[in-house]
Amino acid sequence: MSLHKAKTQIDHAFTRSDLKGLSFENAFAGANSFMRRRYTKDLTGVELAVTGVPFDQAVTNRPGTRLGPRAIREASTLQTFDPPYGWDIDPFSDHAIIDYGDVAFDYANISAFPKVLKAHIATILAADVETVTLGGDHYISFPILQAYADKYGPLSLLQFDAHSDTWPDDNMERVDHGTMFYKAVQMGLIDPKCSVQVGIRTTNSDTLGVNTIDAREVHEKGPVAVAKKIKSILGSAQTYVSFDIDCLDPAFAPGTGTPVWGGLSSGQAAIILRDLAGINMVGGDVVEVSPPFDPTGSTAVAAAHAAVELICLWAYGKS
Repeated sequence: MSLHKAKTQIDHAFTRSDLKGLSFENAFAGANSFMRRRYTKDLTGVELAVTGVPFDQAVTNRPGTRLGPRAIREASTLQTFDPPYGWDIDPFSDHAIIDYGDVAFDYANISAFPKVLKAHIATILAADVETVTLGGDHYISFPILQAYADKYGPLSLLQFDAHSDTWPDDNMERVDHGTMFYKAVQMGLIDPKCSVQVGIRTTNSDTLGVNTIDAREVHEKGPVAVAKKIKSILGSAQTYVSFDIDCLDPAFAPGTGTPVWGGLSSGQAAIILRDLAGINMVGGDVVEVSPPFDPTGSTAVAAAHAAVELICLWAYGKS
């Protein structure tokens, strides 16, 4: 059955007639969209929109994440034609999921970018559609959280990262990928008591009350125990999941702006994400993929898998 479909499907991003269903198009051919979802701005009947934010003007070190969304989409075509492994659900067959394309913005007008991105996400949310966003540097989470908080109120944040991104910064107009969660706490966008950061391995003395599970704890206690701890912190709260690819050790994800040794393995991350099934996830992102620093493409492959796992988490909560 799948072999026959592979012989007949091409450019499924534009030719598919249904928002639901797996795609069997040859991995090496056709137009790119995330997991061969329909590439459209039409939100009619849609439940989840994957969207890209090719922005990297907030980085403190190496740029290149503006190329992340394109690379993640391409890497997603390498995944199996079958339902996601390790889950008892099939989100792409059971839910209307699209690739909404990228946000349009003036790359030379950085000060205007936050409002543009917030409006982009707000447009999707206004149609009662939720989002998984492909970055881009990590600053993008801040305007996204603003749009989400306008609709849902304060959220729990589940952040996979090498860095806390809560360094003090009371200038709300600054665009910086290391201070946006400080601002998010100060603005009441996230509730630190039921938020958690996983994989942290850089020093920041003030956690602002956010629960921290550093990389060493993951290595010592194991991913199964860590997932249980995360679920106990999040409870049933509406949760935004932000997966910075530098939560993974550079051995698994070298293509990122600020790599830090001692991070999670891709296997540990996969177990944690799958064991989080049942959290109340309303949106998420995968950020900080910088393809120029990874000629093998392995970082984008890891990011595409992480994005699929986020979609599975989202879908599991809908089942």
